[in-house]
Amino acid sequence: QVQLVESGGDSVQAGGSLRLSCVASGYSGSDYCMGWFRQAPGKEREAVAAYSSDGTTSYVDSVKGRFTISKDHAKNVLYLEMNNLKPEDTAMYYCAADPAYGRCTVWAPIFLYKLDYWGKGTQVTVSS
Repeated sequence: QVQLVESGGDSVQAGGSLRLSCVASGYSGSDYCMGWFRQAPGKEREAVAAYSSDGTTSYVDSVKGRFTISKDHAKNVLYLEMNNLKPEDTAMYYCAADPAYGRCTVWAPIFLYKLDYWGKGTQVTVSS
């Protein structure tokens, strides 16, 4: 079992920055696939960024160059640094993970459909 707790969401103006955190607990094995998703009102959930067990990262095109995913292995915390925020980034952001999967990318079916552990989300609102 993995427990995930997100924090760091806030209301900011366009062009601003935020850093989201996801504290993972309950599993002390080897590294595993983790990532960030978001869901805006009235829209489907979408993948944002993935952090693979080997440390490689991947991003959807809409956030590439603006968002950075990283992990503090000592603290077992996954981060999402978001810069140059746009109103279209407004959404509830969720952290997801699954120790059953190691290497992953943001386009992989296991990342999009198979991750079993999710946090409750943190709200990001960007005003123009």
